[in-house]
Amino acid sequence: MSAVAKLSGVALECREPAVLAEFYARLTGWAVVFTDPDWISIGADANAGFHLSFQRAPGHQPPSWPDPASSMQFHLHLRVENLDEAESMVLALGGTKLGHQPDPAHSRVFTDPAGHPFCLCV
Repeated sequence: MSAVAKLSGVALECREPAVLAEFYARLTGWAVVFTDPDWISIGADANAGFHLSFQRAPGHQPPSWPDPASSMQFHLHLRVENLDEAESMVLALGGTKLGHQPDPAHSRVFTDPAGHPFCLCV
């Protein structure tokens, strides 16, 4: 099957794009490659095929999980070599470890400073 398009990025809505961009830049080692007051993108470089972006949404409300009346909407998986070391870094950067951990030996669930859930996975 031929492709019509390529996935070039994911944008997370948040109240403070600069705060969230800094969190994920430090977590991934990616650089800020584009910035304006309402949108910041990070990536391996400005010409990388994929960027993670952060868009200002003044009324953003984070999802709650686990909550049968709500959903995560989506979440990122970040592959790591050492879960314990990565967890320490996430917490030091301002992430929050969620109480419900379905498979803590293989993945751990956190929220970023804006409340978006994400997983660290081996």
